[in-house]
Amino acid sequence: MSTVPVTRDDRTGDPAGVLARGTDLHLNHYGAARLPFACVGGRGLELDVVDLSPEHRGRRLRLLDASGGYASATLGGAHPVVRAALARGTGVGNVTDELGSLERAELLDRLFGPGGLWTGHFPTGRYHVSGRNSGSEGNELALRLVLESRFDGRRLRHRPGKERRDTILAFQGAWHGWTGGLVQLLNRRHYRAGLPATDTAGPYGVRVEHIPFGDPDALAEYFATSAGRLLAVVVEPIQGDAGILLPPPGYLRNLARRCAADGVLLVADEVLTFAKTGSWFAMRDADGPVPTDITVIGKYLGMGAVSTSMVIAREDLAVRSSGAVTTSDLRPLNCAVIRDGIEHIEAEGLLRRSADVGVDLAELLRTALVDRHPDVFTEVRGTGVMLGVELTAAAADRIGALRRALIEAGVYAEFMAGAGKRSGGRRYVHPTLRIVLPLIADGAQATEIVERVAAGARSLW
Repeated sequence: MSTVPVTRDDRTGDPAGVLARGTDLHLNHYGAARLPFACVGGRGLELDVVDLSPEHRGRRLRLLDASGGYASATLGGAHPVVRAALARGTGVGNVTDELGSLERAELLDRLFGPGGLWTGHFPTGRYHVSGRNSGSEGNELALRLVLESRFDGRRLRHRPGKERRDTILAFQGAWHGWTGGLVQLLNRRHYRAGLPATDTAGPYGVRVEHIPFGDPDALAEYFATSAGRLLAVVVEPIQGDAGILLPPPGYLRNLARRCAADGVLLVADEVLTFAKTGSWFAMRDADGPVPTDITVIGKYLGMGAVSTSMVIAREDLAVRSSGAVTTSDLRPLNCAVIRDGIEHIEAEGLLRRSADVGVDLAELLRTALVDRHPDVFTEVRGTGVMLGVELTAAAADRIGALRRALIEAGVYAEFMAGAGKRSGGRRYVHPTLRIVLPLIADGAQATEIVERVAAGARSLW
């Protein structure tokens, strides 16, 4: 890790000064003091970072990024395939969804057309696709498709038999986004208090209920008592913000079967899990893909270069005329980046390789962090290159200091909120260190990240 001073750039003045002023002008999303660091470049898993603290202003650090660019940098930084796709994408037109585009057509045909890459999950002719700017926007469209499924837009009334379908089931600890429609899917008070609640009154009111995630008995009990009012279930195949929580084997398929049997739509939020579990999709088990009515993918879809998401829905699910128009619906530039990135991942076998790296990384996290630092870390969870290491209660109270210590040790990482207190006597889930590696990461880089995390933890305990 180098600590050479940042040199003056005649085009912008003092970079540290500009960075400090610009950081102050940026809305602070986190409610606490910002980390006094700013990124000025990077390649692969490396970030070139400037220290903005008064005591070390201008110091430059070179960090390994264990966050995967907020879980979006599929191929790391400055990847030549992504750079070439961006350059190519600027010359393929700027049409929105009103006109077709060759880039969009080639992408969708490659993924969903006859013999397409993803037709094992989404059989050709049974699904259609739309694009959005972000995972939250994609989940908003999924929610809109769910609500429209019970409404007859021509006659402006409920579809026959849908009058009592007024409930959406979500899960304790879930995260689906911050937008107004989605915040009601989150059961944690911090995210909902003080914001407008879902309207449950009137003929088109909707209520949201929550049950524990991954509990087959709770799921069976809920469907036995409430399936008649249930319109849809929204589920993360692996809960992210809750602390990288995996359901037990067979749980997702059981959920899909119950939904199909009772005429309930199943929405899979794969914004976070997409391409991180050793497969393109996490909605699968030992028997293969788990069927869904709507799937939302994002983050890794944009290859770390464009913010984008994709909503893959059963072909009979749609919205009223013009109800889903958006400027960002699979623009040609986005499609160029997505297609070239996916072709590279396939050609290089990066999903399979990342799964192998993830197996070794999980074991390393157990031995080097949980076993050797039980005062800081309690449990490793996850699969592929999406892993979480839960903190102890004492460490959870010092996340700010721990993040600073990790940066000083040469690694940038993020912490998930944890599921907190759960019903039914289930144990409290503390905040969790999330490790998400780009698909290009190798075993040596994974090992170095763990060593740096351990060094950071040692400096505090």
